[in-house]
Amino acid sequence: MDDANKSQARFKLGRQSSKAPERRHSGDDIGSEGLESSVRLMYLANDGDLDGINELLDSGSDVNFRDIDDRTALHVAACQGLTDIVELLIRRGAEVDPKDRWGSTPLADALYYKNHDVVKLLEKHGAKLPMAPMHVQNVREVPEYEINPSELDFSNSVRITKGTFRVALWRGTHVAVKTLGEEVLADDNKVKAFHDELTLLQKIRHPNVVQFLGAVTQSTPMMIVTEYLPRGDLRAYLKRRGALKPITAVKFALDIARGMNYLHEHKPEAIVHRDLEPSNILRDDSGHLKVADFGVSKLLEVAKTVKEDNLVDSDTSWRYVAPEVYKNEEYDTKVDVFSFGLILQEMIEGCLPLHPMPEKEVPKAYVANQRPQFKASSRVYVHGLKELIEECWDKEPHRRPTFGQIIVRLESIHSRLASERRWEDCGHTCFPKLRALFRRNQTNPGSRSSRLIND
Repeated sequence: MDDANKSQARFKLGRQSSKAPERRHSGDDIGSEGLESSVRLMYLANDGDLDGINELLDSGSDVNFRDIDDRTALHVAACQGLTDIVELLIRRGAEVDPKDRWGSTPLADALYYKNHDVVKLLEKHGAKLPMAPMHVQNVREVPEYEINPSELDFSNSVRITKGTFRVALWRGTHVAVKTLGEEVLADDNKVKAFHDELTLLQKIRHPNVVQFLGAVTQSTPMMIVTEYLPRGDLRAYLKRRGALKPITAVKFALDIARGMNYLHEHKPEAIVHRDLEPSNILRDDSGHLKVADFGVSKLLEVAKTVKEDNLVDSDTSWRYVAPEVYKNEEYDTKVDVFSFGLILQEMIEGCLPLHPMPEKEVPKAYVANQRPQFKASSRVYVHGLKELIEECWDKEPHRRPTFGQIIVRLESIHSRLASERRWEDCGHTCFPKLRALFRRNQTNPGSRSSRLIND
């Protein structure tokens, strides 16, 4: 737009752009008096002053005036949900799809603030959401995994686990849907992360990894659709149960290790999860665990190592992040082994790693080689379980075992624990029967069993 129609003033009152980095609502009522007429239009729109807007526009003010953030009066009215103001501005010649400095339109703002009547009104006048960043022109180029969003029924939708996951009904089956908000469309890094996650999910097929079903990429909002596991995540399970019995913890650990080994042994490139934590591990109907949420995962190509462009993502739990990631160093599959060791110890101890230390301080403690304490009885950490955990969170990544090695050791531990349980169960059932048999023999020395024993 021509800078002549753009002011150096910034409209700060009320709801701000849906894509602005900070959307603080100003409570300062500075009024519209004394402002230049063009900026005053935005304040009148915020106040819902129909007469004032008509008077201002009749005096020659530009209905499409933009402030320093490229916002218009229509943006303001859409944010506030003022349908009568939106209708008036459009009737007086307002553009229906102007983009502010962050790429947000009045329709995107109305959607963000859930002003549904304004959404319908803007769409009636031809407003459209920006085209999906992954949209293709040729129908032959539409991905095989593409799902028509009209097939997803969110009528009884509820949020699940963390982030933007919801339950939906798809072709008669409950599925989990991860939605990218409208604010993501203008963020190239988040769009790339979404594309990378799709690339990974397409390649993955394993009983201990959540199953990818499809995606919505040709329209907005974009979505990833995966199998729905109604029993929730490991974080919620541990919160309910607390410390687990060693045999249960080892069984769960084997599920995680098998899923992670599959990812790390993936050909031609290994897959590093890099966000392995209890809330990203889900339980299926049979009680087995599946690794989920590949939002920050990486493919290890020729270099065999990765380095973050930015420090740890805000959605990542810092309690499970390996020190080399926090220090912004190159890393490989061993970052997942570090996280795994923490999870295994948490299942046995029943408390978060380094609890109650503030989460932001935890990675600094890991860098200083501080690790969670082993508070449970030594009888719990049997058959080399403690030593395995300590190797997993070793400060030197190359000294940490691979998941293939971890599986071998966990299978051995699980076998010995299962054998001990069988003997323990036998002690509760077999020995009382033997005692009863001996008592019968003592009272009836002429019985056949007594003769056999005496012989």
